[in-house]
Amino acid sequence: MTDLTTPATADRQDRHLKRAAISFEFFPPKTEEMERNLWETINRLAPLEPKFVSVTYGAGGSTRERTHSTIMRILKETALLPAAHLTCVGASRGEIDEIVDRYHEVGVRHIVALRGDPVGGIGTPYSSHPEGYQSSAELVAGIKRQHGDIEVSVSAYPEKHPEARDFDADIDTLKAKVDAGATRAITQVFFDNDLYFRYLDRVRARGIDIPIVPGIMPMHNFKQARNFVTRAGTTVPDWFAAKFEGLDDDAETRKLVAATVAAGQVQKLAKHGVDTFHFYTMNRADLVFAISHLLGIRAKSAQKAA
Repeated sequence: MTDLTTPATADRQDRHLKRAAISFEFFPPKTEEMERNLWETINRLAPLEPKFVSVTYGAGGSTRERTHSTIMRILKETALLPAAHLTCVGASRGEIDEIVDRYHEVGVRHIVALRGDPVGGIGTPYSSHPEGYQSSAELVAGIKRQHGDIEVSVSAYPEKHPEARDFDADIDTLKAKVDAGATRAITQVFFDNDLYFRYLDRVRARGIDIPIVPGIMPMHNFKQARNFVTRAGTTVPDWFAAKFEGLDDDAETRKLVAATVAAGQVQKLAKHGVDTFHFYTMNRADLVFAISHLLGIRAKSAQKAA
């Protein structure tokens, strides 16, 4: 059924969409080719003036130096505000505190604090460092204790964390992170907007009033992305998967479908009052740029990224 709107309604919606704020997530490159691709992506997206851009941190801190060097280059060569991911995994408190000090010294004022995946990857048993921070809430508190001027974002799970006993326990964890000083939560990927709104109701009912920013992932490679997100606890609805049937060997059509589906998701969220979005870019600019355009966000042509 087509959703019909009057010109006046469409105009109100358009004005609302133009107020949307966006942020992007990148991952640190492993090779020179991946480095070139990342910087092409950053140069393409920077004129959209995101609120911030985050750079991930591999399991067990495996990308620590590459994350730091990517953050440094963003600081030196762009006007973007970088947010460094940081996890508890595989490091003592002293090591983590030293990393926070290094970031603060070079001008980073935003950290995305996470417990982190197990060293063996998602699905393997998690064990904390015996001398390390034992939880993401402890990590948040440690960061704020060291440098109160660092903004801390944390994760949120519309379908609950895969290891959480139940939703109440999961929201207890989020509340502990907020009580420790977190001022923003970014959600795990979801594809059913009702999951997000039901989660938001649960969170607000617990007195948690920080922004809960929806995390959006355009599915450039559906099979690969589905395997990754389902291991992290995200449900891929049958209706969603059906849209990619028969496209395994048709990358161009798959890209068009991915952009259409993700754009529809964010526009429906915006129609219901959501005005901030975080995009998991997978270091690719094309779909995210198109979706941002449909949100009413236009590139500032005069801005230079590098």
